[in-house]
Amino acid sequence: MTNYHGIIGISREDITPPVGIFARNWGAATHDVAAGVHMPLTLTCITFQTGKDVQPLVLVSADLGWWKSAADEKTLRHGILQALSLTEERLMFCLTHTHAGPSTFSEDAGKPGGQYIIPYLQQLQEKAVSCIRRALAAAQPATLTWQYGSCNLAVNRDFPEPGGDRLVVGYNPAVSADDTVLVGRITDSDCKVMGTIVNYACHPTTLAWENQLLSPDYIGGMRTVVETATAAPCLFLQGASGELSPAEQYSGDTSLADGYGRQLGYAVLSALEGMLPPDTTLTYTGVVESGASLGIWKKTPAPASTTLLAEMTLVEMPLKPMPSLAEIEAAWATCEDHVLKERLWRQRGIRKTVGEGAVAKMPLWIWRLGNTILAGQPNEAYSLFQQELRQQLAPAAVAVMNIVNGYAGYLPPLTSFSHNSYTVWQTPFQQGSLEQLICSAITISQRMIQTA
Repeated sequence: MTNYHGIIGISREDITPPVGIFARNWGAATHDVAAGVHMPLTLTCITFQTGKDVQPLVLVSADLGWWKSAADEKTLRHGILQALSLTEERLMFCLTHTHAGPSTFSEDAGKPGGQYIIPYLQQLQEKAVSCIRRALAAAQPATLTWQYGSCNLAVNRDFPEPGGDRLVVGYNPAVSADDTVLVGRITDSDCKVMGTIVNYACHPTTLAWENQLLSPDYIGGMRTVVETATAAPCLFLQGASGELSPAEQYSGDTSLADGYGRQLGYAVLSALEGMLPPDTTLTYTGVVESGASLGIWKKTPAPASTTLLAEMTLVEMPLKPMPSLAEIEAAWATCEDHVLKERLWRQRGIRKTVGEGAVAKMPLWIWRLGNTILAGQPNEAYSLFQQELRQQLAPAAVAVMNIVNGYAGYLPPLTSFSHNSYTVWQTPFQQGSLEQLICSAITISQRMIQTA
């Protein structure tokens, strides 16, 4: 579909935390710590440069859930930026959003298994820096080719409760879901596959409160399929999955996650199989008269673009009326309901992230790799984000990522705010915030595309 040619490096680190770390991610859970490992958690890095000595763009994907503390995320990311002398727009640290990972919240240190959290965060920063340095050291001339495919793993998960007046977080068969998967293939000068990138939107919530194992969820199974076939690392980018998940989820059965991973993995392999060779396009060459008049298309050379651009901007999002931090902490201290207490703890983290003002300035990263746009932002945007960008920016391929360089809350579309739903209750942002993000992303992307 589209190609980028430059200096590309790839590397990976195992970031599986110690068994016994605090890993209570579900209000319904009855356990606090991880009892074992289903699959290793990994951190994968890809670097992009126009020349070996030029400051890179650094794309990192880590098998972690989300950030409960802006301070913890900032400490990690700014430590990486400082160690590598990178400016802020040049790093996207993306989380795959597994719900079967460890806590990354330093304030959980006093909880069972919490003594592992702060050392783990320190090791995570060290491993990220090491991984990036190895990717840069191994970087070589390569071509990145993109192709869209489809996978029906994701379904809509805003389900009208029968007999009720709310939307619960579960499979809604009446509403279709975005099934787009975007696959990137990185090949060296000998056309050997060096790595792949997979951008897909689906909540990794297969493994829930009954599961006690550390796991990347379906992403681990997907990587196994793709990496076995390509003999190269696969980096996963969680898409705009605010309202998307597997149909059957909230399980303790790791085989269910493995099956979902294979389902997505085979869709990725299908897209890879349909790709043209690097630096190639199909060109119409004329007609051959046979029983019918046959239009002939043949492979022809198509040099890849070497354009590499990056920009970070702040998008102002008005906040809903919310209790103050002091009020939330007071309610949490006196609450005896375990589920409600967990919700208040999360609300506390969000309030600390967005501050006590009426507006929060949320960051947005836009990269241009050749004729492809990568858009990353911290929150859980609904799939309207990726659908609008792909429609407005076509024929450019567009990768859209949630939970990049931070986290604050959900970004549902305007129409969702008339519903009684978790995502509307949870978000600190006023209606219209997602639409403002979309407008900003399209404006910056279009300007980048027009740049020679």
